[in-house]
Amino acid sequence: MTRIDETFARLRAEKRKAFVAYMMGGDPDTETSLKVMQGLPGAGVDIIELGMPFTDPMADGSTIQLAGQRALDGGMTMDKVLDMVRAFRSGDATTPIVLMGYYNPIYARGVDRFLADAVLAGIDGLIVVDLPPEEDSELCLPAQAAGMNFIRLATPTTDDKRLPKVLQNTSGFVYYVSVTGTTGAAAAQASDVAPEVARIKAATDLPVIVGFGISTPETAQSIASVADGCVVGSAIVKEIGAGKSVADVLAFVASLAEGAHRG
Repeated sequence: MTRIDETFARLRAEKRKAFVAYMMGGDPDTETSLKVMQGLPGAGVDIIELGMPFTDPMADGSTIQLAGQRALDGGMTMDKVLDMVRAFRSGDATTPIVLMGYYNPIYARGVDRFLADAVLAGIDGLIVVDLPPEEDSELCLPAQAAGMNFIRLATPTTDDKRLPKVLQNTSGFVYYVSVTGTTGAAAAQASDVAPEVARIKAATDLPVIVGFGISTPETAQSIASVADGCVVGSAIVKEIGAGKSVADVLAFVASLAEGAHRG
């Protein structure tokens, strides 16, 4: 079992929903970013999604695009992202970390080298949004062979014909994108999400976590109540981008986590 599998087993035993927090590695700078990351578990975060900054983040809205650009402008690299993970792991051996991003930086590094480095750093899973199931041999299968979960996204346009292909070789959890469009583009509605989550859960035993369009504790609670948990990204990144202190960012995260756990 990976740390992700162990976390969901624990949450099921505790009858709690999962709260997943996304942050961009290196935003606004390496030191601040690491301090935020190190504070997330204490703020109630069950799983950390760490963004790999990339110049062409096609799935992301302006908030996360700008965060990635700030990180790149500050000199963030894949090596430095992995350094962040190693630094985090020196004080936390249990919280799962999922790298989220795009295939180009991984391809440029070389899949074998990337996976070896990621495993040694302490990465538990990958979300690579621009690699479809048809390309599983490229990264998904090697990642799973290396002991990492490969987490796939399902969307409102993933119909019953496509869903089995999306679920094939997926592990850890299924990330359901609650709205069409980019991150931060619209608000998620539990009434829309509930039947889609039920449809996915009828086809897999994996937990279903809902992301995109969640920015308040109330929305986190309502969405988590109809799924196995929720992800918040843009709302957290926006607080960081506004120059809020680490303490203020973590207080905001804690309010979101409390909402999700109430779900």
